[in-house]
Amino acid sequence: MTFFGITTIQQYDRGVVFRFGKLRNVREPGLRWVIPLVDQVKRVSLRTVTMPIQSQRIITKDNVSIALAGVAYFRRVDVVKSIVEIENVNAAIYEIAQTTVRNVIGQSTLDHVLGETTALNAKIKEILDERTERWGVLVELVELKDIELPQSMERAMAKEAEAEREKRAKIIAAEGEALSVEKLAEAADVISSHPIALQLRNLQVLAEISVEKNSTIIFPAQFMDTVRAMEHFINHESSGL
Repeated sequence: MTFFGITTIQQYDRGVVFRFGKLRNVREPGLRWVIPLVDQVKRVSLRTVTMPIQSQRIITKDNVSIALAGVAYFRRVDVVKSIVEIENVNAAIYEIAQTTVRNVIGQSTLDHVLGETTALNAKIKEILDERTERWGVLVELVELKDIELPQSMERAMAKEAEAEREKRAKIIAAEGEALSVEKLAEAADVISSHPIALQLRNLQVLAEISVEKNSTIIFPAQFMDTVRAMEHFINHESSGL
């Protein structure tokens, strides 16, 4: 406010002075003297402005309609340009931000939008910063948020994720079966070279079954042949010593 030719400029502001409508100079923070009725002071804030980008419907490159909102952070770095070059810098940045978001997302696929949000944010920021430089504005950050998908697309993505999990489960099961077959083949080779090993394995299985008290073990005739074969093997080994 100006009182008797004295005006106060806040720390976060700069005062642009026009004398008879012509740009005079820029006043720094503090008490500043101006000529009453001659000088006009326009204060410009240098603080960062948070600007929400309203949600809008966008069709992606792969023809999926999504609703997407965002937020932009910018500040004025050239107070003269922000007044002289454009009438309403806030409204201009809002409109160009909406248009830029729509153009960038429209050139991207849905998977790219969902998985590469950081890259899209950087691309939108770069475009906005280039276009607003002549207005004396620096775009510090752009963030996309609140991506809304059609319900049909959400169901399709859920089915795709479920199918992907089932595929991985089947692959793991198949790998397990292949490993199991390989180990069984190795065991068969060992047993074929040592027939007594199969009989010992049978005895081990019977011992495991007998742990349960309610188990009934029936010894087949082959088992008696196994016992006699083992007895013959032991006697043969003992006689050789």
